Amino acid sequence: MSDVETEQSEQHGGAPVAGGRSTRAPHVDVLAPRDVPLGGPRAMRVRRTLPQRARTLIGAWCFADHYGPDDVADTGGMDVAPHPHTGLQTVSWLFSGEIEHRDSLGSHALVRPGELNLMTGGYGISHSEVSTARGTILHGVQLWVALPERHRHTERDFQHHVPEPVRIAGAEVRVFLGSLAGGVSPVATFTPLLGAEIVLRPGATVTLAVEPGFEHGLLVDTGPVRMADTLLRPAELGYAGPGTDTLTLTNASDGPARAVLLGGTPFEERIVMWWNFIGRSHEDIVRAREDWRNGSDRFGTVEGYDGDRLPAPALPNALITPRGNPPRR
Repeated sequence: MSDVETEQSEQHGGAPVAGGRSTRAPHVDVLAPRDVPLGGPRAMRVRRTLPQRARTLIGAWCFADHYGPDDVADTGGMDVAPHPHTGLQTVSWLFSGEIEHRDSLGSHALVRPGELNLMTGGYGISHSEVSTARGTILHGVQLWVALPERHRHTERDFQHHVPEPVRIAGAEVRVFLGSLAGGVSPVATFTPLLGAEIVLRPGATVTLAVEPGFEHGLLVDTGPVRMADTLLRPAELGYAGPGTDTLTLTNASDGPARAVLLGGTPFEERIVMWWNFIGRSHEDIVRAREDWRNGSDRFGTVEGYDGDRLPAPALPNALITPRGNPPRR
């Protein structure tokens, strides 16, 4: 997925952090989504909760788009031409529909509901994403993970994993990264991470054991869902800082509720995030943009896409400065 927003947000605020084992419900910040067009004159709109003014990252998770349910027969669905990435991993997770993925590593894969597709674009990769006619209702999330400095120039990679559902009292959990509720993903990551889809039965409350060193974000798809003592409406992202070893989720609706739980150790590095690139300096972005414009081998070629690749937008007139989360209190 291509980030059509090229301005980097300011950061302020933060969540309190508790030390040791949790003795009370964690404080939860509510991050509201904003609507963003996903490129093109008939752009499919997505709801973006990361990054934003209040928070740049949750763990190494640095980008979260939530889209659908979208009837591709009416809207045209997703058609994102070949575009580049640096310094990150893309995580595709669908609730319904189907997306055809092609990349410059030579991968040609279908993204389907309940199946993880993770692409690593360290030094450079390019890919395209097109929804297919076989999945008429497109609905899911697109997530990015920032690579730490020591790995941000790693080689291209593509991984696919189908997690088995874990059924616990009141919920079904699919763990696509990390571990939760007895489910463990074999997919390797460059920093400790958690990614899981959670479906709650009507009125159910579940308490999940979590890593106390992780910060967590709960992106609600259908709900509302209560995270600890805080009510989250559909498309909102709840943030809880590190220091708690349990998270309690309650389905506050009279039907099934679904959410995606993200987590990870706080990412202490400051990053520059512009268009589809993650670097550490303005110069990193300028160099990556020029390499894409000049057709450098850095990003390779996507074979099989019917159309031109995406052009790089113009750089801002101001210096792009590295940003991170506010200092923890």
